[in-house]
Amino acid sequence: MTVFYGATRACPDSAAEASARSLLLAGMQSFIRRRILGWAPALLLAARKSAADAADTSSGVLTVYTFGDSILDCGHYNAHGITPGELIVRNDDKLFPEFKGRDLQSKRAARLEHRARDGATVAGLPSQARGIKPRSEAVALLTIGGNDLIGGLAGDTGAGMRKFETALDAFVRALPIRPVLMGTVYDPTFADDSKNFLGVPAKIARANHRRVNDIIGTLASRYGKLADLHAHFLRGDPSWFTRTIEPSLIGASEIRRVFLAAI
Repeated sequence: MTVFYGATRACPDSAAEASARSLLLAGMQSFIRRRILGWAPALLLAARKSAADAADTSSGVLTVYTFGDSILDCGHYNAHGITPGELIVRNDDKLFPEFKGRDLQSKRAARLEHRARDGATVAGLPSQARGIKPRSEAVALLTIGGNDLIGGLAGDTGAGMRKFETALDAFVRALPIRPVLMGTVYDPTFADDSKNFLGVPAKIARANHRRVNDIIGTLASRYGKLADLHAHFLRGDPSWFTRTIEPSLIGASEIRRVFLAAI
């Protein structure tokens, strides 16, 4: 704008002014785009959380939580990536027609929250439950102890077993979910001492295996219900396992069988 004889009059912008204004506008647009893109992940996460919360609070929805070790986190040990928790909530009718119509979603609204991790020991359980705030009916499935036995508990003389019991009791007691269905530790040797792989005399290892399962049984009666995988797997065969100790696809289904009966 310029002053002409006491009045204001618009005059054309110079090419330099127009260019500067164009650059300023482009810079502002770029800044806004960057801010929006920066907010997008947080907005998306919030939207997903809201959707999950809505699903959690929906009337009649049962949330199945899994905690523990590879007994429940065994999807990477079979070609289909299937875990027992998934089969409990929704069966694969093509693979397991025997269970058609017997999964939870055939009877009610249900969802899975998978938190178990291959290789977990009792010391790692609290991290699996971090941030859990159930908003509707829920049930927890828990398998633990096998890696503790492999890691030294099989040869324990007493102190380690007491520490295991104290840690497991503390975890389950603090878990804001009831009931807790606790699975016993199975025996991949089918009680055959010649297949002992622990590096500990079979007599000692089996005694400590029984102690671990006794602890699990005691706590299960206190906080929920026992899923006796050990007893069930003794009636199975080697096809239920892979890599010596891990559940195969069939094994995952058999773990499902035991827990489903307990829910």
